Amino acid sequence: MSEFASRAITSNQTGIHADIPALVAKYWQHEFLKPVAEHSQAAFAQVAERLASFAGPLILDSCCGVGESTAELAQRYPEALVVGIDKSAHRLGKHVFHKKASAHCGEYILVRADLNDFWRLAAAANWQPKRHFLLYPNPWPKKKHLGRRWHGAPVFPAFVQLGGTIELRSNWPIYVGEFALALACVGINAEVRQLPEQVEPITPFERKYQASGQPLWQLTANLAGANLVAPENIEYLAQHAAELAESGEGVLKSAARNFALGDARGA
Repeated sequence: MSEFASRAITSNQTGIHADIPALVAKYWQHEFLKPVAEHSQAAFAQVAERLASFAGPLILDSCCGVGESTAELAQRYPEALVVGIDKSAHRLGKHVFHKKASAHCGEYILVRADLNDFWRLAAAANWQPKRHFLLYPNPWPKKKHLGRRWHGAPVFPAFVQLGGTIELRSNWPIYVGEFALALACVGINAEVRQLPEQVEPITPFERKYQASGQPLWQLTANLAGANLVAPENIEYLAQHAAELAESGEGVLKSAARNFALGDARGA
């Protein structure tokens, strides 16, 4: 096995978690009151100061790790300010190696912050990123850890309220299918596809997963107009998720159907 290879995710969860619709509905209707950490507040203030004098669009690269993807995105979107956010100072401290290899990239900032704080601060400040990337977040694959996945966490409403076009990538199809279900709960249809085998990797994890021959999955969606769907649709989505978990039907086959509810939205 290559030194860059990585093992596939194993989990005691075999399908989409049926609790997602109830969690999304609960958190959408109740404010997340966790105190904001000082370092997160400082990171937000740093970015806000830069944005105040920047005329172009904003792009967020959440869970950016060593920032390789942030630098790559700055090259792809030179008109934008790309902000890479990660909770680990250790990972961010390794970015210098990527910066040396990306001398001609566009403008970007790397900050250390807890996304549970940063997303809420950004949403409260009415930031409207044009694009938001979430590349290979920690999948927390144990069934009991659903609440640690971003789509099952209290901060999910703030993520959605930021808006823009989102792109999620993961090597765990259940994570992608669950994310599509969570978005359906707020009236957003997502597009899911498998990335080409020879896609140019833009994160160290993507490079490892690709070297291991693992399928890589991408979810994209536009978050404009998100709002919690009607209670009967939440019930329908919960029942549908439970049926999928029992039947063992492929989670991405269901995600590809977008968990569509038409245009029905809750008040």
